[in-house]
Amino acid sequence: MRHFGHIAPEERQRLFHREPAVFTPDSPARVLAAALGATLYSPATRPHLADDVLKQAGRGVVSMVLCLEDSIDDADVVDAEENLVRQLTGLLSRPEAELPLLFIRVRVPEQIPDLVARLGPAVRLLSGFVLPKFTEERGVPFLEALTAAETASGRRLFAMPVLESPDLLYLETRRETLAGIVRTVDKWRDRVLALRLGVTDFCSSYGLRRAPDMTAYDVQIVASVIADVVNVLGRADGTGFTVTGPVWEYFRAQERMFKPQLRRSPFLEGEVEELREALIEHDLDGLLREIALDRANGLLGKTCIHPSHVMPVHALSVVSHEEYSDAQDILRPERLGGGVLRSAYTNKMNEVKPHRAWAERTLQRAEVFGVANEDIGFVELLAAGVPH
Repeated sequence: MRHFGHIAPEERQRLFHREPAVFTPDSPARVLAAALGATLYSPATRPHLADDVLKQAGRGVVSMVLCLEDSIDDADVVDAEENLVRQLTGLLSRPEAELPLLFIRVRVPEQIPDLVARLGPAVRLLSGFVLPKFTEERGVPFLEALTAAETASGRRLFAMPVLESPDLLYLETRRETLAGIVRTVDKWRDRVLALRLGVTDFCSSYGLRRAPDMTAYDVQIVASVIADVVNVLGRADGTGFTVTGPVWEYFRAQERMFKPQLRRSPFLEGEVEELREALIEHDLDGLLREIALDRANGLLGKTCIHPSHVMPVHALSVVSHEEYSDAQDILRPERLGGGVLRSAYTNKMNEVKPHRAWAERTLQRAEVFGVANEDIGFVELLAAGVPH
């Protein structure tokens, strides 16, 4: 699989200076963590779940979570588990189909070994499990269950803990809770693919809900938690983890996000503003601002609950030609001693030592999302990626 792999090769050549790399579920963890992109959640109760997975893979989704937790009613858990096992087993009969990275969001640790045993050969379709309301006390049993299931099945299984507990939000318990999470994920570092933020649960603790014209960063009590999580768990010194952006919960019922005339590419000059108006009309202007703020605050990837959110996340994850040029200049072997140099774009100064970690992360993102051609921007990438 690869990002933008659903579009024609000749279109990728037009868009990309460096095309996104191919990766598989067996790729190194650092590659998979960076490549998660827009992780689309789907309730495990959906009657045509297998078809949904294939459909979304064909539309550019590279990671999905099949949810047994908050997205379904408590009374539906048993039926949802049965449906999940049946649907994934059915996918084994379609070996030619390219699947996204698949994760199951469970409620309790006991579900992990139980589901792995019930899946049998179909466990090879899984990349891991999403662990809800993660703290040290709750997380250790989940990770122990995951390790046991991995040993029993012989399949590498990753964990994606969700940081959403009130203990992490409340000021008087935040420091201790964060310290416990650090101890836990560091002990199981090889199993933890990425950390996810549960901002909806944070808002719930105070009876809040952000409006579609506001981002998570406008809700100060939430922004403070994100800052502390990145401060402690997102460091670029080798101790940090990939931390993904919070869910955007607004969408329009229409599946077609853009007017037909906006599907032409390359765009005429007047169509750029028309596309922006279409994005605002479909409540995605706030999403675009939040994705940009995710990046500025050290987050990569995003939890998504609607297919229309996927391509905006991916289009804004592509490395621009200017970013790539700067990162390459900073990381040249002859620059190891440091110093300051003028950007090839002659619009900024690149200070080698302070910007090195940024450059390394930029090239890692370039590996999985690609580098846009010099004359290609977000508009062209988004229009090309949206299914026609």
